[in-house]
Amino acid sequence: MLIIVDYGVGNLASIQNMLKKAGIPSLISGRKADIAACSKIMLPGMGAFNSCMEKFGQSGLRNIIEKKAFEEKIPVMGICVGLQMFMRSSEEGNLPGLGWIKGETIRFREERMMERQKIPNMGWLDVQFKKPSPLLDGLAEARFYFAHSYHIILDEPGDELISATYGYDYSVGIEHENILGVQFHPEKSHRFGLQLLKNFASFY
Repeated sequence: MLIIVDYGVGNLASIQNMLKKAGIPSLISGRKADIAACSKIMLPGMGAFNSCMEKFGQSGLRNIIEKKAFEEKIPVMGICVGLQMFMRSSEEGNLPGLGWIKGETIRFREERMMERQKIPNMGWLDVQFKKPSPLLDGLAEARFYFAHSYHIILDEPGDELISATYGYDYSVGIEHENILGVQFHPEKSHRFGLQLLKNFASFY
């Protein structure tokens, strides 16, 4: 069973509805027993980094999710701030991240932008794939919906799966062994998001 983790944050019903449209059974849950029995985990995030980290910490789910991810090696996908939580830290807050991926989350650097862009970035962007992955099956060309002011930077270039350009090139998707994450919202990305979620459920 695929579990969408409920720790009080994220657009959980929309993610589940998109999975249902793809014919993929899922459960929204914050129960340790459900997570202990699951075969895949989706960790959504929405809003400010500190708030997400606080609520995740208060949920008491970190230990069981880390056991599933790092001992049982089941697939785990972070979405939006869920991806940012995988990093060591974020400029949006003063709490540490989970540290699952070697990297940090920073605010868009206006001084780096080749042309002035509005922050937050809200809307559709074409993406570029950086390496082969089952997550990208059927997505030779794709565009996704974004809504964010912060983005990740990775210590290890090999962890980058997807990039996009908003003033400059930056990472919007990662794959490190069984840990995956995307900055965009697949649940708002129509057929492209549908295919990506289907791939996560089918290939991992």
